[in-house]
Amino acid sequence: MDFKRQLESMLGRVEGSVGALIMGTDGIAVEKVLGEAGAEANLDVAAAEYVSVVRAAERASANMGFGPLRELVVSTDRFHFLLRLMARDYFLVLVLEQGGNLGRGRFELRKGELDLAREFTF
Repeated sequence: MDFKRQLESMLGRVEGSVGALIMGTDGIAVEKVLGEAGAEANLDVAAAEYVSVVRAAERASANMGFGPLRELVVSTDRFHFLLRLMARDYFLVLVLEQGGNLGRGRFELRKGELDLAREFTF
């Protein structure tokens, strides 16, 4: 499967998107596609930094008996980071500018998870 093409397609379908990444929970990007604004803002570095947030949210969810973490949204003054878990060690990240279409972004991440999950299940 061509991960880069999948991410580019996702970016094209979501208004206001500036980056899409497949991340490992080790903080290393498997693949990334960044628009100009995303590259300038070092969104790949930011996504790697959010790995600790994902891990903490996973632990909290498990400790409370809520089940596995599926999705996490982090909003800042400039961007919305949508993170969708695909497998135990991998997640999708879609980054939107403020005013980007969050609903469509979440929908596309869910579709992406379904399309890519079998590639990341061992």
